Amino acid sequence: MSLEIKKRVITSIILFFFLSLMYYSSFIFVYFLIILFVFSVIEFLNISNLIFKRKFFIKIFTNSLFIFYFLFIFSLLLQFSIFYNLKIILFSILLICIVSDIGGYIFGKKIKGPKLTKISPNKTIAGSVGSLILSSITSIVIFNFLINEITFKTFFLGILISIFVQIGDLFFSYLKRQAKLKNTGNILPGHGGILDRIDGIIFGMPVGLILFIIVH
Repeated sequence: MSLEIKKRVITSIILFFFLSLMYYSSFIFVYFLIILFVFSVIEFLNISNLIFKRKFFIKIFTNSLFIFYFLFIFSLLLQFSIFYNLKIILFSILLICIVSDIGGYIFGKKIKGPKLTKISPNKTIAGSVGSLILSSITSIVIFNFLINEITFKTFFLGILISIFVQIGDLFFSYLKRQAKLKNTGNILPGHGGILDRIDGIIFGMPVGLILFIIVH
């Protein structure tokens, strides 16, 4: 197992551990979200300052947009954490995001092939397709188990979550390239910053939760 895959697996285990705490204490879950929110915003502000050094108004607008988006995610996760049946959905969407991230990375490393984009040279078309396939399968299996439903909606949900997980990954890769940074931060020794570990989840999870609400 490569070092990068180990990092992603460890991050996933930690995320699941802290999210599982919300079954026993909503306060712990809220504190965990606040910590993620604070450090993610700090990392983003640092990146933004490096990219928009002499563009004050663009920097203010970009920073405000990111903070509002994170507040939206915070409130969305908070709502899902209140009700037990929705907590299960929260875990399910997170699992699909994780499978998309790790699965895509493994497919890309094993199959290799043409690159997906110059934004992130390590991303391959094989990895992207593998991510879509594994996410759709995971979505079908999970929701068949939870609500005994195998439909086009569950397949489509997995596909869309994977697409936005990949968009999130590419988006933050692009920002790091623009800021000439390898990692978004160094708060996690050997793993980089918070945003390095949850970049895809930031986009994939809210989309998955909203889509689930819409189709159900």
